[in-house]
Amino acid sequence: MAKIQVLLVDDHQVVMEGFKARLDNEANIEVIATANNGDEALKKAEQCQPDVVLMDISMPEMNGIEATRHFRHRFPEIKVLILTMHDNREYILQVMQAGASGYILKEVSAQEMVQAIEAVHQGGRYFCRLVADTLFATPIVQAEPAEMVLAALSRREETVLRQVALGKSSKKIAMELGISTRTVETHRQNIKHKLNMHSTAELTAYAVKENLI
Repeated sequence: MAKIQVLLVDDHQVVMEGFKARLDNEANIEVIATANNGDEALKKAEQCQPDVVLMDISMPEMNGIEATRHFRHRFPEIKVLILTMHDNREYILQVMQAGASGYILKEVSAQEMVQAIEAVHQGGRYFCRLVADTLFATPIVQAEPAEMVLAALSRREETVLRQVALGKSSKKIAMELGISTRTVETHRQNIKHKLNMHSTAELTAYAVKENLI
């Protein structure tokens, strides 16, 4: 089986070398390049075409949020996994809206880091538990227990929510479910209304928290 090729991006050399050493011990992962900021990461990605970019947020010249937007448009096939010390809710939402496939904190174990890399490489989304909890630390969800809130969704809405959380577009969801794109968009709006959420990032985090994906 081919190894998952990773581009590691962090402006702290010692920290980056530590993560590289951690991943070099994994049989199915290979760090093929490193970069110190978003601009350098884009150049390295063009040269070596990694499968996954493991990227910090706070970096000089081009930060991780801006770099993620560029990756989404220039290299849509490359998955971006945020690896950072920031657990700020605003950062999490901005990065996910920019197109990242996951968000983990630098304090996670080596095992969880590998799980996150594998998950996004396979087309899924991944949030470490602390990140998912941060998104729900403020009252963006109704006061009812999660089971009751989820039960408010129809079976079709729950299916659409699961597909949204997997990063699929409305057009792709429509094709897979045999319905119109407009119907999918209606379901998405109804889901947001029922869950009292306003973004795809919030829906994704909710789906992860409730083990829908």
